[in-house]
Amino acid sequence: MQIDRGGVMAQQKRCRLIGAPVQDGAGRPGCDMGPSAFRAAGIARAIAELGHAVEDLGNVAPAPARPAPHGNRAIRELPAVVGWTSALADAAYAAFDSPDVFPVCLGGDHSLAAGSLTGLCRRVTEWRKTFFVLWLDAHPDLHTLETTRSGNLHGVPMAYATGQPGFEGFFPPQPAIVDPANVCMLGIRSVDPAERRVIESAGMTVHDMRAIDEHGIAPLLRAFLGRVAAAGGHLHVSLDVDFLDPGIAPGVGTTVPGGATVREAHLVMEMLHDCGLVGSVDLVELNPFLDERGRTAVLMVDLLASLLGRRVLDTPTRSYAG
Repeated sequence: MQIDRGGVMAQQKRCRLIGAPVQDGAGRPGCDMGPSAFRAAGIARAIAELGHAVEDLGNVAPAPARPAPHGNRAIRELPAVVGWTSALADAAYAAFDSPDVFPVCLGGDHSLAAGSLTGLCRRVTEWRKTFFVLWLDAHPDLHTLETTRSGNLHGVPMAYATGQPGFEGFFPPQPAIVDPANVCMLGIRSVDPAERRVIESAGMTVHDMRAIDEHGIAPLLRAFLGRVAAAGGHLHVSLDVDFLDPGIAPGVGTTVPGGATVREAHLVMEMLHDCGLVGSVDLVELNPFLDERGRTAVLMVDLLASLLGRRVLDTPTRSYAG
């Protein structure tokens, strides 16, 4: 079905919301309230107002945790994160049962991407399409179980999903590995030495904030979208709150100054809508306990709405009481 957005025809999507109330991968509590905050911020209404179908599948529950002692004593909550990874991989795979479905995973800390990426990549691979990832984040999350020093496992999902060594015997085996060459990271500005070594060897595309400052965000993104289009690929977008500057998005436990502005973030989303290639999304690391009157949750919902077709002229002017 086609939707007329002020003269622009857009394809109606069947959006399925998957709540992932996981906080075990983060270093502080609060992310488990993220899915509820997105719902309170009107995510379903925002999607429906754009003419898309929306179905809320509720929250996923983790698989039972089993003891998983590891030699790196810094690691925290490994059994719990493994349980979430298994459950979320199954939930994402099950929800994405047709190419016209548009899964939206509501986090929850970024460890949830270990499950969403592998579950969605499995399904896309079965359909004989190429799976691409746009990673919007201040961090590459490329630590392995051996290299993490904080022990917070929201720093490992991309390493796990791309088949880096050291997860065997702890995390579930991946039915499909994300090809690092099909990953583009945008907005990176906090990278540890161990992660830098993976970036240099794995072949993924990484644009830090300096590259964005020098070249602008649009040309960098446009080049990657051209590759996805040429391959006829499926594009998954994983949007971390800390991609944004903490001045506009305080509701996150991993604030890194110098992030994307409101306009840069909306431009990315508008370009993603225009390209017509995005087939699934993660919204992660929202911590309502650290937010200010829900402003971060509302901004993230607004960004998703831009990705789904809302244009500047569609948006009513908001007024906020003092």
